Amino acid sequence: MRPALRTLTLAATLAASALLASPGIAGNALREQGKPAVIADTTLTVTPSRDWNRLAFAPGKNTELWTLDGENLNDVTFFAGIEPGKPLIREVSKKRKPLPKFTRETLLVEVPELLEGTYRASKEIATFTITGAKPDRFLGQEGIRFTFDYVDQDGLGRLGEGRAALIGGKLYMATFSAPRLHYFERSIADFRALTDAATLAAPPARS
Repeated sequence: MRPALRTLTLAATLAASALLASPGIAGNALREQGKPAVIADTTLTVTPSRDWNRLAFAPGKNTELWTLDGENLNDVTFFAGIEPGKPLIREVSKKRKPLPKFTRETLLVEVPELLEGTYRASKEIATFTITGAKPDRFLGQEGIRFTFDYVDQDGLGRLGEGRAALIGGKLYMATFSAPRLHYFERSIADFRALTDAATLAAPPARS
């Protein structure tokens, strides 16, 4: 691709992504710096250290999708309490495109594989690799931090990082992905600050 054409293509991508991320577009909402934000009407709360955009589209129950510059350039997905027997995201077709399920037997070390299987099935991703995993505290509990890379449907290489914990029999996770070139390194620190600021309130006591 000629340099001028490449520049125009990148500019068009940036403009389109910024438009899609705008809080005023189709129900998108601004998540303001320093203000606690409740995730998907659950007990998971995040207080961002900078402004983010919550996209109107949610990939599934108890999920939210956030971005800084547009979903194609950086995206954070929150999974706020996935129950046993449920997939991470909404199934389009249980017969044609079944998704792997989180179960009571799922171990913390198996969570990255659960995400991989979900990406492969839902996004029709052929190239997806878990590149690392290590113990990590998340939401005040023993959890896992893992990294991954994949090639999206447009042939673009992307890098990702996730943090997860099993709490009260449910899966809590946040994942980040962005294009390998420039955008991942530019925003990964923002994702880490965002997830460091995540808290889980205790459920109300039953009367």
